[in-house]
Amino acid sequence: MSVAGALALAACSNSTPNNSGGLNSGSAGTGTQGAIKIAFQGPLSGENAQLGINEINATKLALDQWNKANADLQVQLVELDDVGDPAKAPAAAAKAIQDKEIVAVVGPSFSGPTKAVCKTYEEAGLVLVSPSATNPDLTKTLNCAAFHRVVPPDSLEGDLAGQWLAKKAKTVYLVDDLTDYGKGAVDAVEAAVKAGGATVVKREGVDKDKTKDYSVIAQAVKASGAEAVFYGGYDAQAALFAKALTAVNYPGLRMSGNGVLSTVFSTNSGADGDGWYISCGCLDATKADNAKEFTAAYKAMFNTDPSTYSPESYDVTNAVLEAIKAAKAKGTVDRKSVWDAVKALNYKGLTTTIKFAANGDVENQVINLYKQDGGKIGLVGDIKTS
Repeated sequence: MSVAGALALAACSNSTPNNSGGLNSGSAGTGTQGAIKIAFQGPLSGENAQLGINEINATKLALDQWNKANADLQVQLVELDDVGDPAKAPAAAAKAIQDKEIVAVVGPSFSGPTKAVCKTYEEAGLVLVSPSATNPDLTKTLNCAAFHRVVPPDSLEGDLAGQWLAKKAKTVYLVDDLTDYGKGAVDAVEAAVKAGGATVVKREGVDKDKTKDYSVIAQAVKASGAEAVFYGGYDAQAALFAKALTAVNYPGLRMSGNGVLSTVFSTNSGADGDGWYISCGCLDATKADNAKEFTAAYKAMFNTDPSTYSPESYDVTNAVLEAIKAAKAKGTVDRKSVWDAVKALNYKGLTTTIKFAANGDVENQVINLYKQDGGKIGLVGDIKTS
């Protein structure tokens, strides 16, 4: 499978890093200049590792295909496990920054770790392209020129999810997991639910790292009489919440956001996850006509279907590789040249056309609605029309 895409190499004002990060002295260029590397940063261990594994597998596939097709431009991968934890992200980032042959980073996967290290990456002149970090502040208030993403922010996803919920229920109970992602998602849902004329009966935060028993919050949701509940958080914890809601015989509609769209949720929740709706600005590659070759290649390499954020990570990796190719065409592959080429990308991927606005958001944004049935999560359709 060939890598497709084109680069519009226009000059980028006030978006170029300075050379204080050792861009020239540590450049990884062509010919004898040394190896060229990209890094992947995300959760490769811990409770939420499946999302990171979905992504890095797709990165490995893209890189394998690239290296087979480009003998004169070989690129190596460095894996950085941040466990999805903001406290562990700085150590992972330090490894990338210290390796001067690394010219770009796929990731970070999660919003909290991204907030923790984005400015550090910016100071080092290392460009980031995330397949899945969706907190709105990353492109709204963080003011980090290194950061880019190919998925819509939670402000858009949450707004559309909240609008959808307000049409289905008059009263909604909101729960977040106290992470940057979970709180940001629920902020947007809350505003949209209220704007849509529904009532938020209560909002509560439940610490994902300290809570294993969700029976108390499940009972509170049932006792409230809310017609629907929205959970802002990640897959492993949502599965526990799903089981607890079933255990107390909660009869209402259940919904969550993109952090729950994974086989961890469907497997761990089983029948208790059936009926859950999940919003996500992501593509189900197993259902998309334009992703059949990707799906087949992924399955051949990893003996499993691609899952949540696999196609986005594949697109990110291919786009970064095209940026490296464009940098080489101009003479040098180093952090500064790749940074500039990422800013100028106009790459048609499986999931979207990767062309970044000035704040790092991708310009083309679509939110889909999914539903679990029979222990499997399937696509319902565009949330605007579902």
